[in-house]
Amino acid sequence: MTSAEIEPRPTGGAVAPGAPPPWEQLGPAPHAPVRAALAERLFRHAVRELPVRIALAGGERLGSGGTGSPLMRIERPSEFFNRLGHAGKIGFGESYMAGDWTSPEPAELLTPFAARLAELVPGPLQAFRRWVDAHQPESDRNTTAGSRNNIHRHYDLSNDVFARFLDETMTYSGAPLLPGGDLREAQVSKLDSALDLAGVRSGTRLLEIGTGWGSLSVRAAQRGAAVTTVTLSEQQRALAADRIAAAGLSDRVDVRLCDYREVQGRYDAIVSIEMIEAVGAQYWPTYFRALDRLLVDGGSAAIQAITMPHDRLRATKDSYTWIHKYVFPGGLLPSVELIEGNVRANTGMVLAERRAFGAGYAETLRQWRERFTANWGEIAALGFGDLLHRMWEFYLAYSEAGFRSGYLDVWQFGMRKTARS
Repeated sequence: MTSAEIEPRPTGGAVAPGAPPPWEQLGPAPHAPVRAALAERLFRHAVRELPVRIALAGGERLGSGGTGSPLMRIERPSEFFNRLGHAGKIGFGESYMAGDWTSPEPAELLTPFAARLAELVPGPLQAFRRWVDAHQPESDRNTTAGSRNNIHRHYDLSNDVFARFLDETMTYSGAPLLPGGDLREAQVSKLDSALDLAGVRSGTRLLEIGTGWGSLSVRAAQRGAAVTTVTLSEQQRALAADRIAAAGLSDRVDVRLCDYREVQGRYDAIVSIEMIEAVGAQYWPTYFRALDRLLVDGGSAAIQAITMPHDRLRATKDSYTWIHKYVFPGGLLPSVELIEGNVRANTGMVLAERRAFGAGYAETLRQWRERFTANWGEIAALGFGDLLHRMWEFYLAYSEAGFRSGYLDVWQFGMRKTARS
């Protein structure tokens, strides 16, 4: 997780048409003894004061944690440090996928790492980030064609896979969920909160940017709104249309396979739940200008966004990470400051309200991971192997750790467009 700060950038990331997905291309650990030695020194320094227990095969122990602290078992130290030296943060995740290290509770283990993410690499070495950190491939840029490919690589994995760990509403975004709470109830509460922020009621002409599997469209149509919802995922569009029809709401909801930049018309309200993370830094102004263009004067908008600290956004916005390579190509989390600045600079809207529930997202992810693990047999029966299992386990635990530590948060922003006289 640390050596990417000083090691040469790994190559790759783009997926050629017809090529196997990235997780199926994971090969043996590279042989990079010099880089591995340097990565090991940095790793030992980084974990020296972390409240974790790290057990290396052979009996050595690292970390400052005592009995009961999160445990990391480095099963194959040579492979682990070679991957870490070769690809840094990407190698850390890949080594979990390969089984080079394990943990009985990976989210608890990763939380202390996330809490001190900015401090894991010694300060003097952080100055080398721009020369050694990997950069996102040009092919992952969110042009209209690139966005379709990026969305396809994640959301078109399989509707059946997502159905095995989401709740009955098929809502794939964070909820204000209390520990041990009912996930479905929390998701419905979240959808209602976003619709309330946008002032959606009977007769509202609503645009939803990012359909998901139709849960918000159904909820809005049940209020009497006329909904246009857009997605770039063919599988999501098909299942969303089926779910909307099953609810008897097809006459109120128009599901389109369409980029947000290509939408035409004017709407009384716009809602966009966790879609801004897929826009990319270059296109954030375009996204906010689209909201402004499509919203009538006096209309309201609500967006839900996962956020990271602004200083970390500035430091890492050009980096290429394990999440980019394996989960969300082309993605980037904004900061609260970034969102507020774009509303001021690129719209005629004003922020009327905002609310956060990062702790609820941590519990949402915990329950997703619990369901994913419990239902893995059914997912495997769909034709997926152990590499995908460990990839998704790491992704969900890694994300949960971000919210548990406070490094990540999630916000709903309510905006109003000034009525022009």
